Amino acid sequence: MESHRRPQQHGADAEPGGIGRRRFLGYVVAASTLTVAAQLGEGMLAPEEATAAVPSPPGPAEIYDLNDMLTHATLPTANLITIRIDADGTASFALPRAEVGQGITTSSAMLIAEELDLPVDRIRVSLADARPELLFNQLTGGSNTTVSTFTPIRVAAAVARGRLLKAAALELGEAIDTLTAKAGVITSALTGRSLGYGELAAKAASMTSTQVSVTLKEPPDFEVIGTPQRRLDALEAITGRKRFAMDLQVPGALPTMVCRPPTVNGTVRSVANLAEVRALPGITDVVAVSTGVAVRGRTFGQCIDAVRALEVDWGPGTAEGKSDDTVRDELRRAELPLPAIDLLTRSVDARFTFHFASNSALETNCAVADVRKDSAEIWASLKSPITAQEQIALELGLPVTAVKVHVTEGGGSFGRKLFHDAAAEAAEISRAMGKPVKLMWHRTDDFRQGRTHPMSTSRVRATYALGQVLTYDQRHTSVSTDFGHGVGEIITAEAARLPVGGLAFSETIFTLTQQTPYNFGVVTQLLSETDQGFNTGSMRNIYSPNVRCAQELVVDELAKRLGKDPYAVRRAFLKDSRARAVLDKAADVGGWGRSMPAGTAQGIAIHPEYHAYVAVLAEIDCRPQTTGRKIRDAYAGPRVTRVVCAVDVGLAVNPRGLEAQMMGGIMDGIALTLSSGLHLDNGYFLEGSWDNYFYTRQWNTPPELEIVVMPPTTGHPGGAGELAVAGAMAAVACAYGRATGAMPTTFPINHGEPLGFEPLPTTPPVPASPTDGLSRAF
Repeated sequence: MESHRRPQQHGADAEPGGIGRRRFLGYVVAASTLTVAAQLGEGMLAPEEATAAVPSPPGPAEIYDLNDMLTHATLPTANLITIRIDADGTASFALPRAEVGQGITTSSAMLIAEELDLPVDRIRVSLADARPELLFNQLTGGSNTTVSTFTPIRVAAAVARGRLLKAAALELGEAIDTLTAKAGVITSALTGRSLGYGELAAKAASMTSTQVSVTLKEPPDFEVIGTPQRRLDALEAITGRKRFAMDLQVPGALPTMVCRPPTVNGTVRSVANLAEVRALPGITDVVAVSTGVAVRGRTFGQCIDAVRALEVDWGPGTAEGKSDDTVRDELRRAELPLPAIDLLTRSVDARFTFHFASNSALETNCAVADVRKDSAEIWASLKSPITAQEQIALELGLPVTAVKVHVTEGGGSFGRKLFHDAAAEAAEISRAMGKPVKLMWHRTDDFRQGRTHPMSTSRVRATYALGQVLTYDQRHTSVSTDFGHGVGEIITAEAARLPVGGLAFSETIFTLTQQTPYNFGVVTQLLSETDQGFNTGSMRNIYSPNVRCAQELVVDELAKRLGKDPYAVRRAFLKDSRARAVLDKAADVGGWGRSMPAGTAQGIAIHPEYHAYVAVLAEIDCRPQTTGRKIRDAYAGPRVTRVVCAVDVGLAVNPRGLEAQMMGGIMDGIALTLSSGLHLDNGYFLEGSWDNYFYTRQWNTPPELEIVVMPPTTGHPGGAGELAVAGAMAAVACAYGRATGAMPTTFPINHGEPLGFEPLPTTPPVPASPTDGLSRAF
């Protein structure tokens, strides 16, 4: 029998393309225009076998990590994520995740474009409102978005393509095998007649929900996935047209700010001059709320004036009287013991201190709220909108169905927007005032009352003999990390399959994220947490930057003790070939071992996470600087002059976006190593603006920066959003140690005295000069 041969079909009616190709189930959803959904997500990957002289068994995070847990939690509701084909021939997709600058709206559009054969610029990706029916499928975190949506989005797009082909076959009176779909047009190979997707959208729709089977494209067939694409929102971002929460024009919502306590989580006892402040120009309302005293006015400038004018008697906070020294002492008392040392072995022992770091994003905490008697509507950048909806409804005494939560794009997050503090506060203020509010936190409040990366210590002991590392033990002790943003519920739901026994939330997250990529014999990494008096959060990479930094510094010390090159030691002890490949690439491109002047050096580090690998080579100049930004009565000090980063995420959906993610993570890592930390003194943080919180600036950005995206090593993506932070922090720390001849043990390195800045006053909590306040706080 003669058959018509054509390129492999990937739509609903396509046949399997050969042995080993998998078929997936999707749905055609009942709707007036073509609407489709997916069912299945990606599974986990298995680690490679260890082959060293003293192999280490795989740890829990190498078998089943946080990303796996988040992905599996999304599977039951993957079929509720839909794509709609509109009459104008475009595809619309409401992404149930938060876009905060990581570029997932672009990568999601690329997945749709690949399977739907529709140009990327004809795909409209918006952010979905809170959808409680999605359960755990609307949480953005753990570098999980692309991993967990990679298959469901493609399945839905493939279902749509198949339905459109079927509708075109009926319309043209031809067999599907004679039709081809390209760039949103279906064309007959026999007659040359063509129909656009828009013309077929209504005809391809279904009156009932129907399950269909599809075959997805294989990686060799990809035309969009894996190609560098510019971000779809790039033009809006650089021209200032991108809309964030404060750009929304919600009827009646006026600027609102809060006068906050001078110490962490202080409370309002009384306000001496409410009437006078209410009478200030433009001010419409002044009310006391659980977090301070809220003022609503015609402009944010008027709100700032009102906040400054308030005379508040404050009650004590949850960190009253505490300082860096008292918290560090508390952490040391809570450290878990290390194993005893065998008399026949030698050891490297080290203790590291990591100070509080700010979780502030460029966009301060913002939200719009309109709370009425029987309903509420919220607009904010939220990475866990379902949790926000549930908790706000509970606080307002409303059913969840009466609270609408709209997810806006965010100006950064780094874990901050996993929490809905601003949304909950805006709802409380709106209810108290009986009016819509447009709440914006002052920059100073973001630093002093916002979420922070908790202070921690890490004790490490590595024993060695005869050129081999026999044991590696790490005891990480941290101020308590708050996981009350939805991940805790996932842990509870997934508890039966987690390889962590009866651990608490923080210990579970630690166990599912921390791993040792080296064959170091018997390995233990344990977490202990203490002190719940601070507002903490899962800052980008959670525990990994500090834990990895400590480990890589110990690896450098082991290399020194063994009389070997740091790169050679890493390569010899690495478990995984993918890890060795990125290490080799970074060392080769970066010219590892080249001759450098005294006071300068190279450092190299490896970091595995979420089935992805990164190696970072950093060069640092620790010689006295004669130019640069003045810090703490000395000039800029150490400057990272060059960074080479090799990254393997399995399959990079958008290599250009991946490069941007790595660049951002590298800047985070440099900051955490050298300059950005908070100083706690008598219950409050001294930093109050970007002027005195020294994130990586232009003067400390490496003039040479190269990102090498490795060729695909798997057919699916691994996590990428947080990957470079830990690797960069560790590489810079190792470079600093080699340049100065002394292993650094306190981070950021320049955290000591003197401060080098004049702390902003605590009462009022903003500068007295209007010009100074606006330039330094916003």
